[in-house]
Amino acid sequence: MRAKLSYGVTAVVLVFYFLLVGSRGVLLIQAGTLLTVTFGVAVLILPVIGLWFLWKNTQFARKAGRLAAELDAEGGLPVDELKRTPGGRIDRDSADEVFAKRKAETEAAPDDWRSWFRLAVAYHDARDTPRARKAMQRAIALHDGKPVPT
Repeated sequence: MRAKLSYGVTAVVLVFYFLLVGSRGVLLIQAGTLLTVTFGVAVLILPVIGLWFLWKNTQFARKAGRLAAELDAEGGLPVDELKRTPGGRIDRDSADEVFAKRKAETEAAPDDWRSWFRLAVAYHDARDTPRARKAMQRAIALHDGKPVPT
């Protein structure tokens, strides 16, 4: 719940910032000179890109959450079997062991979105965010019956 609240607050702050920046871009365009119109258009491009990025991330998070809820209802969420340091951080060797199991599970069932979901969690625990995201995207595509990203 804390992560959702954090994400929501960040999203609201970003949207406010994008609106503020966008209004400045509109003011520059309204000034009407070649220079201010050029800068105004350039300033407007940034919030558009930012809003698109925020939208795509929100969609991704909602889809991943939907898969997590479905897997939880099936009783298939990965069990936290990771060792932790006294400070609470995940032990790297422990994460590597779990990752090896999840990778083997995924290789045995490459068309099962559940194994890809659990592999994404293992990548995340091993602090490999780019691969965790790709594995989750693959899980989402397999679940939805869409073409699988490469």
